[in-house]
Amino acid sequence: MKLTLKIWRQKDQFDKGHFDIHQLDGVTGDMSFLEMLDVLNDKLLREKKEPVAFEHDCREGICGACSMVINGRPHGPQDLTTTCQLHMRKFKDGDTIVIEPFRAKAFPVIKDLVVDRSSFDRIIQSGGYISVNTGQAQDGNAIPIEKEQSQKAFDAATCIGCGACVAVCPNGSAMLFTSAKVSHLSLLPQGEVEHSKRVKNMVTQMDAEGFGMCSNTGACEVECPKGISLENIARMNRQYIGSMFGS
Repeated sequence: MKLTLKIWRQKDQFDKGHFDIHQLDGVTGDMSFLEMLDVLNDKLLREKKEPVAFEHDCREGICGACSMVINGRPHGPQDLTTTCQLHMRKFKDGDTIVIEPFRAKAFPVIKDLVVDRSSFDRIIQSGGYISVNTGQAQDGNAIPIEKEQSQKAFDAATCIGCGACVAVCPNGSAMLFTSAKVSHLSLLPQGEVEHSKRVKNMVTQMDAEGFGMCSNTGACEVECPKGISLENIARMNRQYIGSMFGS
């Protein structure tokens, strides 16, 4: 498979940046997208050129580090798939692939396709945990929780914090990410105790990081590789309003 790669190159957050065009041959359908970039970087190194910087860790769709925009879509053309799980069989011989970093004010570019998502870490640090003394770990069946409730909490907890929701949102909103982190704790008895304080702190920190507000376009849910539901945003809004009035 022969491909034309149009890749964003940027030295740091202060550099203007530009697209480089590379021709790559010998790509097979069994390669993952990141393996294809590995092949490109090997070629660039042999040509004594600067390799393309991109982020990765688990390469199993767990960590969310592999975030990039492929042909205008965060993580590429396949639904419910991270970049590292995207395979080249989704593309055709002769295709031109445009590869960019996630673009948002709160995600400054570090280099090329790598962005700084530490703003997400600070949102988590502001309240995405349980601090009350719950004693020793109890048996999993000691606290009865309705199946529907526990499933909603589990679904929210599958958020990997990749930032696709921010990258696709016209407002650069982090509402889907923040609401998932708020929901997966507040839906369980252990996290319900602090839910009012938690939601206020996390929303305040989210705003301080420069993320935009949600305008209900729904693109975040569509592009989320884990299918996090917009229902979490509605839940967080209710909890936030309730916390402001002391309920």
